[in-house]
Amino acid sequence: MSNYQNAITQLQERLSQSQSLNPEHIVRMRVQNRFQTGLDIARHTASIMRRDIAAYDENPEQYTQSLGCWHGFVGQQKLISIKKHFSTVKGRYLYLSGWMIAALRSEFGPLPDQSMHEKTSVPALIEELYTFLRQADAWELNHLYRQLDEARQSGNKEKAEETLGLIDNYESHVVPIIADIDAGFGNEEATYLLAKKMIEAGACCIQIENQVSDAKQCGHQDGKVTVPHEDFLAKINAVRYAFMELGVEDGVIVARTDSLGAGLTQKIPVSRQPGDLASQYNRFLETEPVTLQTADDNDLLMKVDGQLTRPVRLPNGLFRFKAGTGEDRVVLDCITSLQHGADLLWIETEKPHIGQIAGMVERIRSVVPDAKLVYNNSPSFNWTLNFRQQVFDQWQEEGKAVENYDRNQLMSTEYDNTALAQEADLRIRNFQRDAARQAGIFHHLITLPTYHTAALSTDDLAKNYFGEDGMLAYVRDVQRREIRGSIATVRHQDMAGSNIGDDHKEYFSGEAALKASGKDNTMNQFG
Repeated sequence: MSNYQNAITQLQERLSQSQSLNPEHIVRMRVQNRFQTGLDIARHTASIMRRDIAAYDENPEQYTQSLGCWHGFVGQQKLISIKKHFSTVKGRYLYLSGWMIAALRSEFGPLPDQSMHEKTSVPALIEELYTFLRQADAWELNHLYRQLDEARQSGNKEKAEETLGLIDNYESHVVPIIADIDAGFGNEEATYLLAKKMIEAGACCIQIENQVSDAKQCGHQDGKVTVPHEDFLAKINAVRYAFMELGVEDGVIVARTDSLGAGLTQKIPVSRQPGDLASQYNRFLETEPVTLQTADDNDLLMKVDGQLTRPVRLPNGLFRFKAGTGEDRVVLDCITSLQHGADLLWIETEKPHIGQIAGMVERIRSVVPDAKLVYNNSPSFNWTLNFRQQVFDQWQEEGKAVENYDRNQLMSTEYDNTALAQEADLRIRNFQRDAARQAGIFHHLITLPTYHTAALSTDDLAKNYFGEDGMLAYVRDVQRREIRGSIATVRHQDMAGSNIGDDHKEYFSGEAALKASGKDNTMNQFG
């Protein structure tokens, strides 16, 4: 007996005295709503992510991917599309981008990625995304229930058994979300409180960065200021305590370092003994030799290797790191984070270069052998120009002919059909696979893709609809493509839950139910 049928049998025994409740309807509703709370989701998705991490450790070809989504509907349609095209959502996650929350979800209106948006909007978007993913489950299962009913009514036992198997082995659209908590929106207590809200909303994985919270910048902008190791580790601890308190013991922490592009620090930590973390951090500071006689009033002085020095301090009070120390600081950030509770690393780089990433990962793995990354395949990179220049540089080094190419103009369309451009595109196509194998990248994500696709598709429709094409622009470029591509939204009433509501009305009212899906519903035109 299938799980579905067994559940019905058990309910029949309990409802034997009821004349109005159908146990099969109750079972259907329970299956459609298997996740009762955000914590149910967090525990479920944490176990998925831990299994995926173990699979990657066994075979780096088993890397995972995600796209950033700024609205529940966008996330829902992404997962529906993945199931439609690949029959499974295994290894596919959602990414919740702090940048997109700032730009699209703040009550203040569009904001830069500087943690100025309401921190409550972060758990609110997590909850919204999972509300839409759970609705996708209910929607798809509703179609399976109708398919089961039709098979039974037509006497097609084989189809009915096949459909029961699909229901019993149903794969949910509810997948892990890697959720961006920025720099924690305050001190370690503030980080803990927000992390709890995010986990309660369903987050199984929280990404936190080592920038100063009230000076936070987008990882691809200038002016980034990092914190001492002890401060960052306190926030990693805060997130872990939040996971443990709420019983999500498999929760995943991603420690992001911005040290590669950050040349400033706000705070000089106190070293208690030679070689400790504070001492290592302070050795990266840019200093200049000084004596008590040459020191100015109000100078801050440090003794380094027996010599009195003065850290270089800017007019805003920030301290500057030595030039060229970024990679060394990244490696120390990563090793320290993994040794103190982080599970995965995020190194924000200025370009997508496998060799650069692999070089840092190799250094980290010399201390922590199973270190692995979440990597931002960022829209802030000019992928076309970067990879064409990488090919150009390699060809030039190998002595191949490059005299027909201008390295600074490789973005030009005149190069699109050249051998160099084709080689660059091949490397872009294989970037995630190659980086997973060569540079320890477990998870590849694009932070802001749906921000850009929404703008691009809206621009296309606006240009043509308000231009010469008029209504043809919508019909040709949207509806016709939806129909021919079997996009669920073409039947938008069904996608929004109209058929689910009709079935519930029938559960509750029987033949007296006033349903929307009758013969006059124009949705029937789409079959």
